[in-house]
Amino acid sequence: MAPIATQAPVSTSVAGKKKPVIEGELDFSSSVIVADAQANNYENYKYKDLIPQYPEVEWDPLELVEVPKDRALLADPNNNYANLFRDASLVRHLNPKIGTEIYGVKLEELDDTQKNELALLLSNRIVVFFKDQKDFDLDKQLEFGRYFGPLHKHPSAGYPVVNGKAYDEVVAIWSDTFTGRRGLNTGYPGWHSDATFEKQPPAYALLKIITNPSSGGDTLWLSGYALYDALSPNLQKYLEGLTAIHTDKIIYDGFKNIGKHVRRSVVYNEHPVIRTHPVTGYKSLFVNPNFTQSIVGIPKSESDAILKYLFNVISTFQDATIKYKWSTNDVAIWDNRPSLHTATTDFDIELRHGVRVTPIGEAPFFDPNSKSQKVEWDADLKKKQEAAAK
Repeated sequence: MAPIATQAPVSTSVAGKKKPVIEGELDFSSSVIVADAQANNYENYKYKDLIPQYPEVEWDPLELVEVPKDRALLADPNNNYANLFRDASLVRHLNPKIGTEIYGVKLEELDDTQKNELALLLSNRIVVFFKDQKDFDLDKQLEFGRYFGPLHKHPSAGYPVVNGKAYDEVVAIWSDTFTGRRGLNTGYPGWHSDATFEKQPPAYALLKIITNPSSGGDTLWLSGYALYDALSPNLQKYLEGLTAIHTDKIIYDGFKNIGKHVRRSVVYNEHPVIRTHPVTGYKSLFVNPNFTQSIVGIPKSESDAILKYLFNVISTFQDATIKYKWSTNDVAIWDNRPSLHTATTDFDIELRHGVRVTPIGEAPFFDPNSKSQKVEWDADLKKKQEAAAK
């Protein structure tokens, strides 16, 4: 079935009268959302096995690993994602440059051709949301993620332990009224790309929300391609010759400060400030206030001033930014290389719980022959206008 536009109902008829459909009614008179919550006891919680644990184990520093050829390069770039979209009931773009929602597609049923097209779609749309994935359980999510590359093991975030089995390739996203806003006060300043402190940061990320607040708990994403294009040509040229140090010290210290065991020592790795995407060839800004510590080879005062400016651009940029309102069993898959994201901290009394897997990608690089998304798009638009005028 071809994708079609749909509209959610706004009212239903009851005994000849219209009754409004109200979703997510809020009751601020009580903070008791989950059964047994007053006792801080999740014994009866449906997903209690997926609550994050922090086993006291030690991990060695990560070494470089071999990653497969990017699956997007195996997709047909000219068929408009015909295989991926063939069972979709609705495909909706959320912003001209970032974010697409897909309804009617079951992730666990995608074949390799469809997964390749998904990777190609991600390289262009950056984040894609799949609605109502209730049958996409943790094992299926892990299998799906491994198609895109070996999975990253986060050195400090909690992971599930199910029947004694450690799911240490999973990050458990957890926040409830007892652990406080955002679950753990680990000092995160917000916008980030996942694990850029690694030698090979994740290429992709797959997050399923299994329990969601009735209101709030949204996530924002923005385009690193567009961030690069928002900079002046002179600043673009200057930054293209620079590298920066990324480190996980902020989360290492944060988890230590709240008494959680961290499984690996702090790491420091050097990456280009402007990164080239291996599929699109587009340049993107590759710094973030969580993990980027300093720019290499320039005075500290200059590094601090430049990073402060870039972080301000990130935090105030709106043109290629989306804010996504989750529904339970939604799955977001994003290309971690040209994107940043941040959670909102606007829910205090309800539970928010998700599970994420992150396939590892190539070591970040800058190709001086890479291109600007805006420049290419403007050139294509000009060609179309000239053709239409003939």
